[in-house]
Amino acid sequence: MHQDTHQERMPNRRRGAGRTIALNSSMNGLNRKDLALGAIIVAIVLFIIVPLPTPALDFLLMLNITMGILILLNSLYSSEPLDMSLFPTVLLVTTLFRLVLNVSTTRLILLRGYAGEVVNTFGGFVAGGNLVVGAIIFVIIVIVNFMVITKGSERVAEVTARFTLDAMPGKQMAIDADLNTGLIDDDEAKARRKKIQDESNFFGAMDGASKFVKGDAIAGILITFVNIIGGLALGMTGFGGGESLSLQEAAQKYIIMTVGDGLVSQIPALLISTATGILVTKSVNEGGISQTVMKQLFSQPLSLTIAGAVIAFMGIVTPLPWYIFIPFGIFLLVFGVSKSGQMRLAYVQSELSEVDEEAETVRRPENVVSLLNVDPILLLFGYGLIPLVDSAQGGDLLDRVVMIRRQIALELGAIVPVIHLRDDIKLGPSQYRILIKGVEVASGEILFDHYMAMNPGNVEEEIDGIETVEPYMGLPALWIPQSQRERAEALGYTVVDPPAIIATHLTEIIRRHLHELFTRQNVQTLIDNVKESNSVLVEELLPKLMTVGDVQKVLANLLREGVSIRDLVTILETLADYAPTTRDADLLTEYARQSLRRSISRKWLEGPTASVLTLDPALEELIANSVKRTEQGSYLALDPADAQAIFDSLQEELPKLTSLGMQPVILASPMARLHFKRLVEQIAPDLGVLSYNEVEPQAEIQSVGMVSVNR
Repeated sequence: MHQDTHQERMPNRRRGAGRTIALNSSMNGLNRKDLALGAIIVAIVLFIIVPLPTPALDFLLMLNITMGILILLNSLYSSEPLDMSLFPTVLLVTTLFRLVLNVSTTRLILLRGYAGEVVNTFGGFVAGGNLVVGAIIFVIIVIVNFMVITKGSERVAEVTARFTLDAMPGKQMAIDADLNTGLIDDDEAKARRKKIQDESNFFGAMDGASKFVKGDAIAGILITFVNIIGGLALGMTGFGGGESLSLQEAAQKYIIMTVGDGLVSQIPALLISTATGILVTKSVNEGGISQTVMKQLFSQPLSLTIAGAVIAFMGIVTPLPWYIFIPFGIFLLVFGVSKSGQMRLAYVQSELSEVDEEAETVRRPENVVSLLNVDPILLLFGYGLIPLVDSAQGGDLLDRVVMIRRQIALELGAIVPVIHLRDDIKLGPSQYRILIKGVEVASGEILFDHYMAMNPGNVEEEIDGIETVEPYMGLPALWIPQSQRERAEALGYTVVDPPAIIATHLTEIIRRHLHELFTRQNVQTLIDNVKESNSVLVEELLPKLMTVGDVQKVLANLLREGVSIRDLVTILETLADYAPTTRDADLLTEYARQSLRRSISRKWLEGPTASVLTLDPALEELIANSVKRTEQGSYLALDPADAQAIFDSLQEELPKLTSLGMQPVILASPMARLHFKRLVEQIAPDLGVLSYNEVEPQAEIQSVGMVSVNR
């Protein structure tokens, strides 16, 4: 007993050791990547407490200036703002670093009157050793940084963040429209959506990060003011062990150091503020910024010529230094004339190259590979319907097309191919055509700026309008102007706008032909989705028992009769149960339908008691005897006279259901159901044919008629 327990514990120890090794490995990876950054941040904060020696402080001040230059240049030469997506974080860290250095230099200035060679050089060399000059230069830098660059950058960041957030829905709709028209694929659509989200996050963060720059400028002014007051007080009182100095001596010693400290901190702050302004005002350029600036500022010869003439004129008629203005004006004039000649030459060369390209295109053999692709679903429309598609003109047909794919995916569980929309000058202005795999399957005509009004059957009062026919169902309708829309709706008419007419027609056509559009690639995509949570089921079924093509045939059969395949797990479970005994796709479809009987019954059998038609047993026997089975499947070989008798009987019995306001449903035996459905779908495509095994046990059925084969 003790030995067994010991053996059972050993694997647990091994597993625990494995978890420990994995955890240690993860921690080592984390230490290697993030320990240095974390140590730097903590060290920056510790510099507030720990006094720094002057050589170390000189190095850190040099590093601060270097970081400011690097950030400015990277912002300037980045192709788009998102190239520096971590700029808000970098801005926070550099601001903290600069303020910590201010604290360190303040400590040394007040305690020793000396804060290192960097601060001393900025106070003596940049300010010329003059208190007034140094103070003025410092004040000018602060005013430029705080009042101009920082304030402008903050406002631009705020407006850009607001506009970016407001534009997100429109950009996402544009991506969906491009995806549905086939201009982009799914991967590019995902990349564009991610970029939109990143832009929103970036400019939102920049809106807040600009407050760091503003606060840093204010803090620099206050620190400088404190340094001056504190330095004068310490120097004149001798507090801290030093000799008492006169006001002039204290000012010369401490204020020069303070001004140098302010210049050392404000120059990097000015660089980073400028980088912030560049980022929030930057637009996306295909070329480099230097090329873009040259192109935009020096691309107009007329502007260069006029500017050169004005500058030269000022050098001639005014006391301004002529040796500067006249040569530069002449230079601009010559440059403008030269630029004009270059543009004329480039225009002539482009014209010649276009002619050569056209001639070469005529001579070379045509590449017809691109012409071989066939759009699965294509909506062609006349030029008069372009406003319905163009969102700039208020059209929302593209948005409705996007919703069609989502709606069918939710209802039927199938992937609808990308729906392409294209204008066609061969069509009439108000006509449209729907093509499935390059073949026209439906068409219609829309009266623009009008609404279609249809009488549901209970409206007695008539309204004026242009008579027409609803394009899908073929029901009588009227075209009415917008002024009569409210009156028609008040009378009980069903009023539909033109985009809804096209979208509804397109939706029903896709439903009817969805089984043709459902490819093996679509099946593989659905199976991969199921495999994430039901890997055992998929591995058992594919490829041991069935191929992807076999599954595709079953799913296409279900979609052909409008059965949803969203519950794909149940369908695959059923196929895994029956595939070992049969490879007949039609028979497997019947088994799958029986597994989905709940959803099928809820769709066709409405109300507490459902009224249906049934098949005469003699007819079922006739169908069973007429079924021929081959290696490719089974088919119904029925005598034409018997088929016509079935059609006549069906047309006599269907009014018994339609007169009750119920959708036509026929119940048949499992063996006869599929063949009867395929027989009558040519005259009644919307007829629901169910087997007894597809009806829920608790459903109440009432037969109101029987379809027979009596001749």
